[in-house]
Order: sequence, then C-alpha cells, then structure tokens
Amino acid sequence: MMKLKHNKKRNTAFLYEVLIRELTKSIISGNSSLKGKIVHIMKEHFGKGKTLFKELELYRNLLETSHMSIYTAEKLLFESKRVHHFLDKKQIFKEQSVVISKINKTLSKKVFSNFVPNYKNLGTLFQIFNNEELSVKQKVLLEQDMIKEMVVPHKDESNKKEMVPVDNIVYKSFVKNFNSSYKQLQEEQKNLLNKYASSFQGQGVEFKIFLNEEIERLKKIITNSKNKAENSHARENIKEVLDLVEDFKVGQVDKSMLAKILKIQSLARELQN
Repeated sequence: MMKLKHNKKRNTAFLYEVLIRELTKSIISGNSSLKGKIVHIMKEHFGKGKTLFKELELYRNLLETSHMSIYTAEKLLFESKRVHHFLDKKQIFKEQSVVISKINKTLSKKVFSNFVPNYKNLGTLFQIFNNEELSVKQKVLLEQDMIKEMVVPHKDESNKKEMVPVDNIVYKSFVKNFNSSYKQLQEEQKNLLNKYASSFQGQGVEFKIFLNEEIERLKKIITNSKNKAENSHARENIKEVLDLVEDFKVGQVDKSMLAKILKIQSLARELQN
C-alpha cells in the first residue's frame, strides 16, 4: 500500500499529546511561567465543550480502547467515523491554527518534536477521519489496522487485567476502602479521588495536569527525605518509592496505580511531620 501523508500539526490528538509532554517537562524543570502558558492553551482549546475537545474525544475513544471483540470494535469505529463526519471541520481547522500559532509564538517550535509513543496510531486515525482521497482498499487496510489495536491488548497492558470503567459506585467503593485503611482520608487524597472520578466525565485534561503536578510534589518530598536519611537501608527504601513515583508518569492510571498514589500521599505527609 502506498505511503500516506500525515499532517501532524493538523492532528488534534497529536497537538494534545505534545502539549501534555511539554507540560510534564515544565513541571519537572520547575518552570512555572512555561507551565502556566501551556495550561492556559490546553484549558482554552481542549477543555470540555471546546471544538477540539469533541474531536479529541473521538481519537481517545479508539486509541485508549483494547480487549474488545471484533464486532464491538468495528461498531465503535463506525460510530466514531459517523460522529466525526458531522463535526465542524472549518472550526476545527481554525482552532488548530490558533493552537499552532500559540505554540510557535509563546512556547517553541521544538514542542512539535516531542516524542509521542503512539504516533503511528495517531496517523492512522488521522487518515481514517480526514483523508477523503483514500481508495477503498486503503480505507479497509487502515481500518483493519486500527481494529487490531482495539482487539489486541496494548503493549503496556499485556500483563494487566482488563480495565473496568469507573462509575459512581466504584468511586464510592474507593472512598469506603481507603477510609477504612486510613481511618480518615487526607485532603490531598480526597482531592485525587475527586479529580480521578471527574476525569471519566470528560475532564481528562484537568486530571492529567493535576496528576503531573501531584506526582512532582510527591517526588520532591520523598527526594528531600532521601537526602536526610541517616542510613543506607533507609535511603534504599526511599529510592524504591522514588522509582515507583517515576513510573506513574508513563503508566496508565487504573485502580492499582491509584491505590499506590494514595498510599504514597500518606507516606509523604508522614515524612513531612
């Protein structure tokens, strides 16, 4: 099959991903000015109800899906294409142009060079959604590639159990379990649970921003304690916690990870006392 051109700057999901990675770098480097600029761009253009948010959700519905039956995957892809067809393409193009301009002028052109691990799948979906010049064969092959991704477990999920969407019942179960474990949830733990629960109601941008900042906060507290540790055994234990915190930045947030973050939040508070 001929190689198809992927205009990454016109790929809404790509724009979102490179901004998320730039945001992470700004938080790690402690560049609050840069962080503020990125957060402003993301909230203004990718927040719930925004034009680009609607298209981004269609990308994410497919990219973040796995373990499906072929029948369900085909239906989801078909419905996503149908909804995408009715999106205001002129408005999407206009909003993308504004985001591209803001990145170039207020951030850096280097932002577009940030590594995006699922770049290939982003390109595949871009072609499926936007390329009306594809031949029938090209369309079928691209959609077949996408469906395979949705049916076969993602590489980073190959050793995990199938994810179960979080709803209000599961959220209440979280609160009950952790209240039981800690007797009373700390304020930062309640905040994390609330942000996590709301992320399943279309607030994904806000949750990712919050999680990046919270992980960096925990990392600073734990690093400071490691430097003050009086013996090698204590330093080694703290290092293991630090390694775990680092893994949170690239892992998929599920119930298991959430439990670990909550426990580390409790540990961090103890280390500060």
